[in-house]
Amino acid sequence: MNLSDRDKQYIWHPFTQHQADKGAIAIVRGEGALLFDENGKEYIDAISSWWTNLFGHANPHIAQKIKEQVDVLEHVIFAGFTHQPAVELSEKLIRILPENQSKVFFSDNGSTCVEVALKMAIQFWHNTGIQKKKVIAFKNAYHGDTFGSMSVGARGVFNEPFESFLFDVEFIELPSKENFEQVLQRFTDLIQNKDVAVFIFEPLIQGSAGMLMYEAEYLDQLIKLAQENSVICVADEVMTGFGRTGKNFACDHLQNKPDIFCLSKGITGGFLPLGVTTCTQKIYEAFLSEDAKKTFFHGHSYTGNPLACTAGNASIELLQSSEKLLKDLVVLQKKMSEGLRKNAKVENLRQLGTIVAFDIQTNKGNGYFNDIKSSIYNNFIERGILLRPLGNTVYIMPPYIITLDQLQKVYMEIEEVLNML
Repeated sequence: MNLSDRDKQYIWHPFTQHQADKGAIAIVRGEGALLFDENGKEYIDAISSWWTNLFGHANPHIAQKIKEQVDVLEHVIFAGFTHQPAVELSEKLIRILPENQSKVFFSDNGSTCVEVALKMAIQFWHNTGIQKKKVIAFKNAYHGDTFGSMSVGARGVFNEPFESFLFDVEFIELPSKENFEQVLQRFTDLIQNKDVAVFIFEPLIQGSAGMLMYEAEYLDQLIKLAQENSVICVADEVMTGFGRTGKNFACDHLQNKPDIFCLSKGITGGFLPLGVTTCTQKIYEAFLSEDAKKTFFHGHSYTGNPLACTAGNASIELLQSSEKLLKDLVVLQKKMSEGLRKNAKVENLRQLGTIVAFDIQTNKGNGYFNDIKSSIYNNFIERGILLRPLGNTVYIMPPYIITLDQLQKVYMEIEEVLNML
């Protein structure tokens, strides 16, 4: 029995309706931007395996560093203990994050690093004896699948069964040239009562909402107003961190810097799960007390795992030596995507750094449940391209090391699929 059939017997996959699913493709090997299945077929990973892979599958530098660490220390409790990979990764992160960031808290993934950020911000106000409980987020947001992260995300099909368990959040429209005055006024109205604790956002691009992009100048003004009114600003850079927007972090495009950062996905180059929440010294100091009740009571069994931290260190080393690689990919993405503008099926072609996205015109509106998703996904898979459309939104977010030939093939196959519609 092959791997795919064995998988069907036991495994429940994420974001998958198994009643209609044809079964999982069994991948046995990865190399660079390529994945190889059990039958020898190769696929170009044009979405970096859910936005995690920066420098290619089985990257030799990251792999070697992990191999070396395995023989030294695989794991140790992180309460009362520490180790070289975690200390080194913290140092590296603080050096490349905005100057206001001071402390690093480890967790396991994107959802949990957001959960940590929310708890950290809410307890900050509790510890300082100030009553602030209101949270502001953008409509259509996605911050993860744990209860706190679901609460600050868009309400709908994905979390409908749990809606009564989620805490209240004030949602505002994503700002644009057309609506910014209204958004700014709504934001001003919400914070004037001085009871807003947190403003959380995906900076410059909402990924799962359909790669919705917005301008830095609008977010800058909202952050400035929030911080002037003692609102903690949380940047969810789980997707946008580590070069995706053309800079180390999306917030590097901003003048005003958030108080808390949420980091995951690309932090280990796609090798191992790791989440990180960083914060300012002011937030950290609110937890320093002779009163043990002011402790931040949060942790995970694998917090600060040495192997994951080692992968993170190796990935940041590659990032710091890849400035030209990133710039070249941004230029290539722009050049190749321009050809899509001529296609009558393409709407709203857009780019932010290494990320390109567009909507397919279907006369059924935009959205995750547009039924064109399944057919074009299967078409891409048949052609050896891993693209996972968000409804009728197609996005291209490849590993930074994708070759020119591979990227050209991705765009050629996109054109072919579009011409079949």
